[in-house]
Amino acid sequence: MARLPAMTLTEAAAQRVKEIMAKRGSPAIGLRIGVKPRGCSGLSYTVDYAEEVKKFEEVVEDKGVTILIDPTATMFLLGTEMDYVEDKMTSGFVFRNPNEKGRCGCGESFHV
Repeated sequence: MARLPAMTLTEAAAQRVKEIMAKRGSPAIGLRIGVKPRGCSGLSYTVDYAEEVKKFEEVVEDKGVTILIDPTATMFLLGTEMDYVEDKMTSGFVFRNPNEKGRCGCGESFHV
């Protein structure tokens, strides 16, 4: 039985990752997704460039892009879909995480 990926990307997210990777001045192999303690609800998502695969990182290849998941965040992110949303007021990556039990009012942090 095939193992489900730790994270998936929508077409919009994959396209945006390709765009920002193409504009970066120095090479990167993909984006690193993690979580850190922050906000009134407990955890916040982090997105950084990844220049190498670190020990124990989960590597996700989806729609032509590489996403690396920080090993300390894997248990919080399993099954998450990463999207990119752009409207009149904001633009950015959005995470649809089935592990979330709640979010703060401003949407900056979550808890599991």
